[in-house]
Parts: sequence; structure tokens; C-alpha cells
Amino acid sequence: VEARERLEQAKLQTAEAVSATTAVTQATTPMGENVKLWSQNLQDFQHNSAAYDSAVHSAGDAVQKLTEVFPQLLDKLRRVEQKAPANNVSSSIQRIRELIAQTRSVASKVQVSMMFGGQSAVEVNPKINVEELKSFTSMSLYIKFDKDNPQLAASPDRFIFYIGLAIKNDNLVYIYNLGGQDVEIPLDAKPVSTWPSYFSIIKIGRIGRHGKMFLTVPSLSSTAEEKFIKKGEVLGPSSLLNLEPENAVFYVGGVPADFQLPPSLNLPGFIGCLELATLNDEVISLYNFRHIYNMDTTRSPPCARNKLAFTQSRAVSYFFDGSGYAVARNIERRGRFSQVTRFDIEVRTPTDSGLILLMINGSMFFSLEMHDGFLHLRYDFGFSSGPVLLEDSMKKAQINDARFHEISIIYHNSKKMILVVDRRHIKSVDNERTAMPFTDIYIGGAPAEILQSSISSHLAGSIGFKGCMKGFQFQKKDFNLLEEPGTLGISYGCPEDSLMSRKAYFNGESFIASSQKVSLLGEFEGGFNFQTLQPNGLLFYYSEGSDVLSISMDRGAVVLNASGTKIQSPDRNYNDGKTHFIMTSVTSERYELTVDDKKQSKKNPAKDRAGKSPDGVKKFYFGGSPLRTQQANFTGCISNAYFTRLDREVEVEDFQQYSEKVQASLYGCPVESPPAALLHKKGKNSSKAKGHRNKKVGRDKDKISQPSVGVKKLHQDVNMQRDPHCHLPMNPKATKHAYQFGGTANSRQEFDQIPKDFTERTQFSISLKTHSSHGMIFYISDQKETNFMALFVAHGRLIFMFNSGHQKIRIKSQEKYNDGLWHNVIFMRGKNIGRLIIDGLRVLEEPFGGNASPWQVTKPLYIGGVAPGKAVKNIQINSVYSFSGCLSNLQLNGRSVTSASQTFSVTPCFEGPVEAGTYFSSEGGYVVLDESFSLGLKFEVVFEIRPRSSSGILLHGHSVNGEYLNMHMRNGQVTVKLNNGIRDFSTSVTLKQSLCDGRWHRIAVIRDANVVQLDVDSEVNHVVGPLNPKAMDHKEPVFIGGVPESLLTSSLTTRNSFIGCIRNFMIDEKPVSFSKAALVSGAVSINTCPAA
Repeated sequence: VEARERLEQAKLQTAEAVSATTAVTQATTPMGENVKLWSQNLQDFQHNSAAYDSAVHSAGDAVQKLTEVFPQLLDKLRRVEQKAPANNVSSSIQRIRELIAQTRSVASKVQVSMMFGGQSAVEVNPKINVEELKSFTSMSLYIKFDKDNPQLAASPDRFIFYIGLAIKNDNLVYIYNLGGQDVEIPLDAKPVSTWPSYFSIIKIGRIGRHGKMFLTVPSLSSTAEEKFIKKGEVLGPSSLLNLEPENAVFYVGGVPADFQLPPSLNLPGFIGCLELATLNDEVISLYNFRHIYNMDTTRSPPCARNKLAFTQSRAVSYFFDGSGYAVARNIERRGRFSQVTRFDIEVRTPTDSGLILLMINGSMFFSLEMHDGFLHLRYDFGFSSGPVLLEDSMKKAQINDARFHEISIIYHNSKKMILVVDRRHIKSVDNERTAMPFTDIYIGGAPAEILQSSISSHLAGSIGFKGCMKGFQFQKKDFNLLEEPGTLGISYGCPEDSLMSRKAYFNGESFIASSQKVSLLGEFEGGFNFQTLQPNGLLFYYSEGSDVLSISMDRGAVVLNASGTKIQSPDRNYNDGKTHFIMTSVTSERYELTVDDKKQSKKNPAKDRAGKSPDGVKKFYFGGSPLRTQQANFTGCISNAYFTRLDREVEVEDFQQYSEKVQASLYGCPVESPPAALLHKKGKNSSKAKGHRNKKVGRDKDKISQPSVGVKKLHQDVNMQRDPHCHLPMNPKATKHAYQFGGTANSRQEFDQIPKDFTERTQFSISLKTHSSHGMIFYISDQKETNFMALFVAHGRLIFMFNSGHQKIRIKSQEKYNDGLWHNVIFMRGKNIGRLIIDGLRVLEEPFGGNASPWQVTKPLYIGGVAPGKAVKNIQINSVYSFSGCLSNLQLNGRSVTSASQTFSVTPCFEGPVEAGTYFSSEGGYVVLDESFSLGLKFEVVFEIRPRSSSGILLHGHSVNGEYLNMHMRNGQVTVKLNNGIRDFSTSVTLKQSLCDGRWHRIAVIRDANVVQLDVDSEVNHVVGPLNPKAMDHKEPVFIGGVPESLLTSSLTTRNSFIGCIRNFMIDEKPVSFSKAALVSGAVSINTCPAA
């Protein structure tokens, strides 16, 4: 009976697997076709009927698939997956996941409207983090009313989207609320009843408490446009839109029946066509949605829109967001490679780097990239001398200024490459006479499999282009990139907002400046976001004669200095790597400083000058100043700045337009975000209420774990006890249960406890963050390293490797994860499949054949690195060495792994600013210098310390015959104690000020036979001991920062390790590199020292 039941169960599982396989196959094929259809047809602005019909049906089918079929299908596939399905089923599962991700990417670029009938709604899936909407919100969309619909006559007031646009009393109204009363901005200059029957464009914007709405009504027959604008502002103190990420929703056209809108927006749904354009510079689309309600794109087809109507030049341009690319295949169909071969393209971008053109043929390639705003061309057509480099080394043409630049590449007589920018010769180079061996060209990016192929080492980076392109030509023949098969993830047009530089990064020596008509010491209001890990720095500077207005960081606090009146924020934690918002105002009565809506103010003592206008334009600075100021320049990011001006409305500052830009980057922000754990919501947790709704009907049943938008911090103070004699806490702020590796090649933890079921079922999970491009994260093997398993970083990508018999299985991530952010990684080895899952979203797997021989490994299990000589048999040498970064939450087969058997150069994962030096943590540890350094009868040792505890061993040398030299601190006193074979003798120095005051202190010890001198800062003492005529030099190990208990004699009362930082260590005037030490044991961080 039992056997029969097992047989029946097996039949059921087989039937379910077959059913799922069939469903996958049926769904995969049309989904792949939809992706191609969207990329080819939905962008077609000429509106031929066949392409348009195809777009409508494709969109309708995709809507149905994404909302109904795929969540259920993936749920079914997950159940089948857990029953160890056949390899073909697993590959189908992976394929459908890839297609859904690709569809989402393409969907966000779909420039097609949806028709709303009054009861329909779309919940959009915006790509942007709600944190980025706090201080600045900008959105644009196209709108067309269905004026003939009888429902409008009965109730003309209509909801458009939340948050917050509506039609009220024949006016378009922008509505927002920052925590107090609603702000309503009606566009009364152009009543809705007078709008045309074709698309108009609306743009709403808010910076701080100031809101604004624009309406542009085009002419279909000319480039003429009607423009209308209306502004408003919050009257209360609030400036930030504080949304809870887990509860934030973005509804367009209407809302579900069970969602309660605020009274100001509680109106019937929109009737007509809407098409989204941008949200805070990012291209968005209604077709990248979370859910739709009562929408049928087949019965209610989208409205056609002339996509040239809002383009003044009426020229075709394309927008690349860094994730897509265009491809022109068989380019010789339009022209031939000849004696003069020419490529032309116009580009417009504010970014520093990106791929512009790429051609490959096996190991031969042609790559035009942008590095730091300048062009860089590398190519190899099979030359005997290898690749040729042509770059703008003289920096003649910087192209990342957000203006269009014409780039021409001319290949003359198959031996001379010429680079021309804006019709100006930049550079040329000669090569071996060889024809170009290519047929296809990629523009603005390329597929991951190409960027990761054999040519990857010749590319400076695989960064896709972000910006606009137009006028691509080969041999003076035009290509419409959106009509080219294979083009993916680009959109039509060139949105101006996406080319602004609202953000700037400063490196401590940089600044930007502009001269404008401003009076910042009169009636004035301004604000900006900032993000930093440094406690000090000048954020903003302005002067009128001897009067100065500055905003700076001082020991983690924000300080406003207005003509000598200082206002300081009560909090001192603003150098935490998070984004904070500053608003300042000057009136005739008061100076005000508001940080994250916390306001401080003081009376204005200079009432007589308030409100006066300056004589002319004045210069102001962000990020620092070339002038002599009390503050150092800022390190970090400043974004979304605004202030009141005398000659224009309040709007966000475009740093691209500033006249002076010194060492500042206007794209991206490399400030490391605070550590965060991506919470994987499982099962029924997705039913959490949003807004004022009690429930959400038809919520996605797709239970693939998604990274939570509102990532939760693990940050906490770890054991923040403080030595009463010390200014700094004994332990800097650190991430709980996280450890920092790196600094030495073999930084690692070793674990000897391996579960009995390890060889049968092996699943690890770990959280990591790193900036390393290479390095070992995890390794275990047998003694001969025939059987092994490893997780490591190579070229920024995560690679999971293991063996099955003589076969090596390698699973590699497509994306790079050395971005300094926390990522959750699960890697597992099953009986016939390996999986690598990253952030609960990227699932990579590789099947392998079963092997008759058992898979056995032995202790230890290595984390963060390996012992010297290990892993070189299986892993490339660059990745054998320890990775530099942090690891936490290590779990093996669902159980936490916490107690390491041995630790080498591993510390807690500290947060906050760091500086050069070696840190000895409170967990204990020491450094053993290599054999080239020893302490004999005559030497000089000099180093600097910054202690966090008033007692601890600084240095120790010990010989086999009982002689020793020991330097230690005890309650702030520094002592050198020796035994030279005759007896003990010592000398001490006690500073008048505390040695543990948070500053660096210089220590020197000089020995000449029996005379020992000790210097601590400016205090000096010495001792003359007994002379030992038989004394000899011994080469014995030198311990720094601590020493094993067994080597300490009973006469040495200070036995605990040093806690704090050591730097600039020298013996006999020779620098000592701790990274080349013979041994780093315990919790010691080489070359990285917490600064606070």
C-alpha cells in the first residue's frame, strides 16, 4: 500500500511538472515576441496602421500576462521547483524569469498612452526610490480629454493621478500635502474646456515647499506652442514629502474601489487618454505597472500621439537611460566599407562615462567610450602589435556638458583612424593596414553576454550611455535606431529634465560656483540636500563685502553663519551617509536654519540691511571655496538646491550651468549609503494595507522575494562602552553581527564545525558589501582540493564555483555588486543543480550531471579569505586573496554560523569616516612583523597612537633565553620595561594632558645597549640599566598591539591588548608596512582606521 501511494504521488508530481513545463513553453514564446514587438512597434511615431494595431494587441496581451498569467504561473513553478524538476523545466523557469525582467525594462520605455473610461485605474511601478521624492518632485505627462463622453457632462470634475492632479471647476489643479494643509494650485489661465482635442503636456514640480505647474499646448501644423504656468507654496513649516516606502502607491486615472482618497482628490476617474513621460528625470510608463483595474487595451485602444509635436527641432532623437542599447545589424546594407569609412553620431549627456559605439568579431573589436567626459577609442582588427588606443589626451573636447556634440570617426585607407568632434580634428593614429572586419554595431550599450565576453578586459567599463543621441550615420546613411530589430530599452525624444545636473559630488578639494543676481543677506530662502560621511566641511559660501553667509558641517552638526550670527543644529549625526535636507531663510526679523524639518532660529540684529538689493551679480559657492575660510571643503554630495533670486522664479539649480566647476563630478554620488538589510517578504506578508485601504484586491500573487523599497538599517552602536579616561568610545559605531575583511592578502575567519549533512545538502546565505573588484568570500575543500566550493568576486561580479567529479561548475552574475551596498546572497549545491540567488531577485542556476563518487570536504571552512597557498589550484590568483569589505548573517543549511575557530585580520564592520592607520579592536589581536625587522641591542622605534582605552600593550619582543622588551600603557602612563639577561629595568612618561584625548600622539623608544630613552610627544625620560657584557643580538619576533598570554612574564602586569589606532610605524627610520606582516591575528584592521 505504501509503495502504491508513493507511486501515485510520483505520478501526480510528474503530471504537475509536465503541466508547468507546457505552461512555461506556451507563455515564454509569446512573451519573447512581445518584447520584440514593443521595442519595434510601440515607438513608431509615424503611426502606420499595421504597426499601431500590433502595438495595441501586444500591449493588451502583455497587460493580461503580467497581471493574471505570470504571478500564478511563477507560484506554480516554485512549487514544482522544490520537487527537484528535470533540467529542461529548470531552464524554462529561468528563461521566463529573464523574460519578465526584460519585459519590465522594456515596459518602462513604452511611449504609448492608455484610454481611461472613468472606472479604470493603473497602479504604476515607478523605478525611483521614494527617498528621492522628499525634497524634490518633478513629473511630466501627456493628456487628451474625451470631450464627447456623456459622463463628463454629468460630472466634469475628475481625478487624474495620486499624488496629486485633478480637474476642478474647469481648471487643472495640482494638489500636494507635506503634512499640514493641502496646497491647491489651479491653472485658471487656461480652462480645461478650451483645451484642444489632441495631446497637451503637463509638468508639475515641487522643490521644498514651493510648487509649480506648467501646461504646454502644441500646434500640429507648426512649432508654435502655448505655455501656461502657475505656482504656489506651503504656508506652514514643512518642506519634505515624507512617504513610507512600504505604504507608498502611485495611482493614475483612478483608484481601486477599496482605496480612500483624501477629500481634495476624492473625484470620479479620468475620461480620456494619459501617457506618462518622466518622474524625477527617469523615463516612466503606464505599461510598467504593479496592477491595473478595469482596463482593456483591446476594446479601448490607446490614442495616437504625434511624437514630434513637442520637439522644436522636429528631428529624431533617442533617449538612453543606461540600461538599454540600439543595434544596427548588417550595416553594409546601407553603405560599404571603403577607402574612407565613416561613422557619425551626435550625443548629449551630463554623465562622466559611458559606452557610445561597439563592434566585435571574435577577438577583434572597436570601442568608443567616454571617460570622465572625454572620448577614448580602442580597437584591434587582428593587429600583430595588439590593440590601438586613440584618446583625447590633450582634453580638447569635453562632451559631458549636456549639449549636443557631433562625433565623427573616419578610417582612411584602412590604416589611419581619425577622431573629429564638432567638425574639429581631435587626434589621429596610424595602424597596420587592415580593413574593418565587422557587420553589426551596438550603440549606447550592448547585451551583457557581449560586455562580459573575451573583449571585456579591453573595455574601461560596461557602463551604458545615459543621455540623448541622434543622427547616427554609417557612410553618411541614416539609421532609425528604433526601427532596427534587436534595439532594446531606449525611448524616443530627449527629455530636458533628464539632462539636468541636480547633483554634484565633492572630494574635499572641489567646489562649484555661479554668479547671479541674488541677495542672500536680504530677504532670502534657500535649501538643498546633502549626504556625507565626514563630520566637517563647507557646504555653501556667499559674501557681500565683509558680510558672510555660510553653511557648514562641524563635528556632525549643521551650522549657519549669517553675518556673525551662528545657528547650530542640536543633532550631531548628519554625517551618517543618509540624505538630509537643509533650508535656510533670512528676513528682516530672523535667521532660520531647518534640517529635516527641525527648525532653529535667531533674531536678525542687522534689520537695517535686510531687503536691500546688491549692486550687481554676486558669486556663491557650493561644496567649498577657493577663498581662505575656517572650514575645509566638503566631501560628499549636494543635490536639489534652490534659492530665491531677484530675476527668476524658484526652481531647482542646474549645476551644469555653473561657470566654475573645480574637480566636482556632476553625475552620481559615490558616498556609501548606510548598511541595510534587504528584507525578503514571504508568503502572506504582501497583504499589508496601503494608505487608508483595508485590503488590496487582486494583489500580486507572485511571491518572488523583492528587495524592499524601504530597506531597514542594521546600524546600531555595538558595545559603546567608554573608558572614563578616554574621549573616544572603546568601540566605534559598527553594524551588528557584521565583520570587516581585507587589508592583508589572507584576512579570514576559519570555522572547524561542519554539519554532518553538509555533503548531502549545502545551502549558504550571507550578506555582503564591498568595493573590491576581486577577492575571496567563501571557500571549503578536501585536503587535496579536488572537491571544493567557492564564492568570490571577479571584475566586480559574484561567481559561485564548485566541482562535480572532474567537472567544474561556474555560475556568474551578470551585474556587478562591488557598489559598496549591502546585498543578500544565497548559494547552494544540490544533487544535480547549483544556484546563486542575489537579493532575492536574481536567480542563476546551472544543472550538472550526477557523479557516482561521493563529494567530501574537510575543515576548516574559510570566510573572507583563505590561508596562504590555499585555493590557487581552483581559483584565479586575483580572486584568491581576501576581498575587502563586510560580511554578515552567515547561515549554513538554515543555521547561523557565529563562532570562528580562528580569526586573522578581521574586525567589526565599522561605520562612519575612516583614515590611514591600523586599528586594533577591543576583541583583541596583534601584528607580528616580518623577519626583516628585529629589536636588537641598538635601535630606534617611532610611531603614532590614538588610543580608545588607557591601558594596553603597544610593543613586545621576546627571546628564548628570557630576555624581553615590552612597551605598554597603564592608566595613561607609557612604560618601557626590559630584561637584558641581568635584571628588569624600566622608564615611564606621563603626559600632563590625557593620552586618550582623541588626538594622535608620537611615541619613540631609543635603545643603545643598556641605555633606553622614551619620548611621548614633548615629554622625555630615560633609564640606565645594568651592562651585560655577554649580550648578543637575537632575531626574535616583534609583536605590535598585543601578544599571546604564554609569552608574558609574571612581572608584566599589563596583559590586555591595545585598543585604538597606530600609524607611521618606523624602525631605524625605515617605514614598517603592516600589510606585509608575517602574521595578523585577531581583530586587527590593516591600513583602515575609524576616524570617530
